[in-house]
Amino acid sequence: MLAIFLKTLPFFALIGLGYWAGRTRFFSAEATAYLTKFVFYFALSAMLFRFSANLSLAEVWDTRLVVAYLWGTAFVYGIATIVGFLRRLDVPTVAIEAQCAAIGNTGFLGVPMLTLLLGPDAIGPVLLALAVDLVVFSSLIVILITGARDGQFSLRMLRTIGLGLIKNPMIVAIVLGFAWSGMSIPIPAPMNDFLAILGGAATPGALFAIGASLATKSAERLSIAGWLSFCKLVLHPLFVGFAALFVFEVDPFKAGVIISAAALPVAGNVYILAQHYGVAPQRVSAAILVSTALSIVTVSLVVAWVTGT
Repeated sequence: MLAIFLKTLPFFALIGLGYWAGRTRFFSAEATAYLTKFVFYFALSAMLFRFSANLSLAEVWDTRLVVAYLWGTAFVYGIATIVGFLRRLDVPTVAIEAQCAAIGNTGFLGVPMLTLLLGPDAIGPVLLALAVDLVVFSSLIVILITGARDGQFSLRMLRTIGLGLIKNPMIVAIVLGFAWSGMSIPIPAPMNDFLAILGGAATPGALFAIGASLATKSAERLSIAGWLSFCKLVLHPLFVGFAALFVFEVDPFKAGVIISAAALPVAGNVYILAQHYGVAPQRVSAAILVSTALSIVTVSLVVAWVTGT
């Protein structure tokens, strides 16, 4: 446990440094926004393309893993949804809370950290978990919020979902990378070096950006933030682990990777969605802040458990 904690500490230290920079206004909100854009559209995309271009989709794809992660995530999503309706919340707010409960920071935090902690073989399972989050649950929240407001399922909704997927650089990078791999085209050395240098900026840039963005978030409604953090940090890895290990019998190493991915704190893009649709952004803000702070300990515990250290 101590060894894993010491390995994760530099990642959270970078988040803490970003938080300090944002809190002291050494790094302005505008600077944070531009750094996030750089990481999202360039550095992280280069990393994901390089990873997927050097993998074979046929070798990476694992139906049991995908179904297990989807099942576990959907189960927690359902729990948060039921609790939200019992509290008499409207559909958009329930959808936002469920997103907080089940969608972790796999892109910005999970890909670089879990690859380092669990080794290069973790890349494939992490990418599959990220793809499920982006394709399935990012689409679901649009359907729920838009459908609730329009009162019906419309072609405009499908257009919004389609454009959202096409414009997401992480999805584009993964798809293009696997397409490149599928054509069995070796990456030229200069291009590989370029992608390695640019992708190398993803880890420090993403972690710093997470911290700096947290500095602008408030911790209001702590009881709700605590509940959503419990769902994300405890229930999500628990149900994904149960599904992977006992229901679908996923390979133990791959199961450990997706359990670790499920243990990550609430994703920052949930706040972007909440702001975009004008649905409980302060609630999401608090959940991200609280879950990220607690994950310093909980992620280390989960990774130590799955690795047996």
